[in-house]
Amino acid sequence: MALPTLFYGVPSGCSFGSIVALEWLGQPYQLCRIAMPEDVTSADYLRINPVAETPTLMTETGARISESMAILNHLGARGVGTGLAFAQGTEDFDRLNQLLAYLNTTFFSAFSPLWYALEHAELPESEKQALRSLGARKVISAHAKLEALMGGTPWLLGDHRTLADAYFIGIARWTRYHEVLDRRDYPKLQALFERLEADAGVRFAHAIEKGEAPRGSGAFQGHIRLAEALERLPR
Repeated sequence: MALPTLFYGVPSGCSFGSIVALEWLGQPYQLCRIAMPEDVTSADYLRINPVAETPTLMTETGARISESMAILNHLGARGVGTGLAFAQGTEDFDRLNQLLAYLNTTFFSAFSPLWYALEHAELPESEKQALRSLGARKVISAHAKLEALMGGTPWLLGDHRTLADAYFIGIARWTRYHEVLDRRDYPKLQALFERLEADAGVRFAHAIEKGEAPRGSGAFQGHIRLAEALERLPR
């Protein structure tokens, strides 16, 4: 039987959080590496995701799920009872979904002007500087708001990690590319970041992005090529 397969973008794609989530979930899965921008805009990958974005999760039946929040909610439904996610209709589910939505919109999008300035070298310097200034304000604001949302617990939603923490670390690491704040000014987020960077699943995801062959939790069943994945598409 086919395994769930995550198409993840490199370098430093937002797919990172979904890789961490799959490792934490501990259920068998495969990965398919998609180079950006060349592979992600190819005709073959457009058959997987018509909007040319990663991540995309292909289920056992060949159905495709795109957008990080949708993928994490799908994985969460498979992991109810693990503490990573919660049953729909519960207060904890609503809290998790609300935080995922914040990370997916405000926190993620805050970096968009910075990425645009970095990836478009042809822009006039004045435009790039304006984008950097806008991005810096947005990233600082997003961190300050998230710091305020955190209580006195070690993880975003309480005393144990959830899928929100997996998604957070995939985005928060982008400050390494865009030096617009000192995370130490946000002690709760800094402590969370350090805790996550020491986590085995996060270390696994870093190694995967680097093209290494980490052992992981045992759930990872190897990479498949894009051509192999295309053969699983419904006829």
